[in-house]
Amino acid sequence: MIIYLAHIAEDGREQTILDHLKGTAHLAKEFAQPFKGESQAELAGLAHDIGKYSAEFQARLHGSSLQADHATAGAWSCFQAGHIPAAFSIAGHHGGLPDGGNKTDSSDCSTLWSRINRAKKGKLPSCNAWKKEVQLPQATTPGFTMADAATGMFFTRMLYSCLVDADYLDTENFMSGKHRTSGENASGDLLWQRLQGYISRWFPPQTTLDQQRCVILKDCLQAGKAQMPGLFSLTVPTGGGKTVSSLAFALAHAREHGLQRVIYVIPYTSIIEQTAQSFRDILGADMVLEHHSNTTYDSDRETDTKNLRHIQATENWDMPVVVTTAVQFFESLFDFRPSRCRKLHNIASSVIVFDEAQMLPLPYLRPCIHAITQLVHHYRVSAVLCTATQPALGPLFQEFLPSYPIRDLCPPEHYQQHVFHRVTFRQAGQLTWDALSCALQKQKQVLCIVNSRQSAQDVFHRLNGEGTFHLSTLMYPAHRRNQLAQIRRRLSEGLPCRVVSTSLIEAGVDVDFPTVYRELAGLDAILQAAGRCNREGKQPAEDSIVTIFTGENRVPPLFSKAIDACKAILSQHIDFTSPEAIEAYFQLLFYLEGKEAQDAHHILKQIQSGTMPFRAIAEKFHMIDSPTQTIYVPLDQGKELIQCLRMGERNRSLFRQLGQFGVSIYKDHLTALTQAGDLLQLEDGIYILQNTALYSESTGLSLSSDSGKGFFI
Repeated sequence: MIIYLAHIAEDGREQTILDHLKGTAHLAKEFAQPFKGESQAELAGLAHDIGKYSAEFQARLHGSSLQADHATAGAWSCFQAGHIPAAFSIAGHHGGLPDGGNKTDSSDCSTLWSRINRAKKGKLPSCNAWKKEVQLPQATTPGFTMADAATGMFFTRMLYSCLVDADYLDTENFMSGKHRTSGENASGDLLWQRLQGYISRWFPPQTTLDQQRCVILKDCLQAGKAQMPGLFSLTVPTGGGKTVSSLAFALAHAREHGLQRVIYVIPYTSIIEQTAQSFRDILGADMVLEHHSNTTYDSDRETDTKNLRHIQATENWDMPVVVTTAVQFFESLFDFRPSRCRKLHNIASSVIVFDEAQMLPLPYLRPCIHAITQLVHHYRVSAVLCTATQPALGPLFQEFLPSYPIRDLCPPEHYQQHVFHRVTFRQAGQLTWDALSCALQKQKQVLCIVNSRQSAQDVFHRLNGEGTFHLSTLMYPAHRRNQLAQIRRRLSEGLPCRVVSTSLIEAGVDVDFPTVYRELAGLDAILQAAGRCNREGKQPAEDSIVTIFTGENRVPPLFSKAIDACKAILSQHIDFTSPEAIEAYFQLLFYLEGKEAQDAHHILKQIQSGTMPFRAIAEKFHMIDSPTQTIYVPLDQGKELIQCLRMGERNRSLFRQLGQFGVSIYKDHLTALTQAGDLLQLEDGIYILQNTALYSESTGLSLSSDSGKGFFI
């Protein structure tokens, strides 16, 4: 009797195909339960590797160089039975979800139809032996998947995630000889206890500002318990404690409704560390996963076991609390690769907080809202739009999901809004950099925020004296973190502290300056900048001046319409911080940009086409329109880490640490540095700064070219 094998471990242990299929099917079925996809997931798990019953694959497993397509056989079996989502998932479980293509595709291209045509023509390796061991079940599909093409495509992607993660985990469990510890083993009661221990410090409140923060916190806790899952907003002025209050809602809501995890989506990598650290302080490091571009590295091997639990969780988000970026979150939802899609099923049955929701990039706004509404409608997700300046997204959500009104967790009438009016605005008009730097120099402690990295350097170099700082994404994260620590210390000790920064400091960076200057930008950016002034309400509002000015450099094209809309609102509204003014600003901005600008790459049109163009969409969905390249800077601890790279070491742990010494630059900047011979390029496309004289302790990487888009990194 022939024994058909799926895997052979390094120690000689053997796993049969049947055992692997059963193990994968069991896990996939479990993963799909939150969205009633168990039947399709079990089918996909049982069918995904039936192609391994071929003589060609068995020979390859024992060392032959024969090529063996083992995925198409299972896809063909499911296709014949009418289970198209399972067919797509199986076809792409190694190489990625294929485009659907059309019936006339030749059998040698990469679409699903090409694979089906290959099977029809008998071009697959014979693997009929599977029929003697495996009984494929009669599967059903959740009724909601028939609503429209977009809903069916989203379900297929989620099913694919279940299959890929189950396949990887079952294989890993066998090859390693042990099972991973699931993040879901963490008790919701334990998380709740830790939260309660932290927020108990808020009571009794000591100041008027603290009293209002406690009102907001109590509203969020009550709503978490009382409200049914759905769409929510939390619109709280800067300084209102929305980070802790939104976490409190999420944990209370998850505990009340049996949801599996909390996912916190943040617009910037530059502030994610601060938020993740806050959550670790509240809940414990063992409960919080921090995942963004600086922590991702595709590899099938992991040799470093340090922090293995967290490293593994970056693959599938199997942790109670996940803190990630909007880029990581949404690009994964529109990707086709197994490494990026593997975690998607763990988004189901969760509370997702979109921090600074107004930062969703306009060219991808409609596809992002489509994805959020799919998750809320069909995947047991509660979504919270959390911001100090709520954009006019209500009509868009109503368009995509008319049966789910957005519920406000803490209506403005519940707290005293005037308590959060801690600044006075002043419009200074046009300022040259010399005039601006002269004004800054007169201040003992002041923050100045400008619209581009070039402008930040132009202004900074005009300042002098003790306690002068520059912040931008041209500085690697560890460097910025060190600078921020020094800034906070000097602020708290009353020492001179003058900071020139790009907008990276605006969203969520916890600093408190007595005076702020903000270059004219979108109204939301101006209000975020104001949130860095008199943050704790320690001085009278009339003494806490936020100066709005027009800078010397040209307006970056990316900001032009936002600035035009802001000018109109500043001229029309005496109190441009009011909810009415903010609503009017976003309505005007959307009008100026036009509806087409909300889906600039026509992604929704492709989704709704019904052709399942997974790869075509992934190629177009890049939330940072100008691709960047990370270069690693061999300074401080980065020097030793980069030496490991040069010696050929490649593993997730190394790249997680290296992320703290990476600077993301645009193509023109990369070209200039390369042509000058200042970079070392390793053979796998990794760049290292070779000329470290180009990296300044004050301003970071020398700026030879600049697009004015540094705020997105």
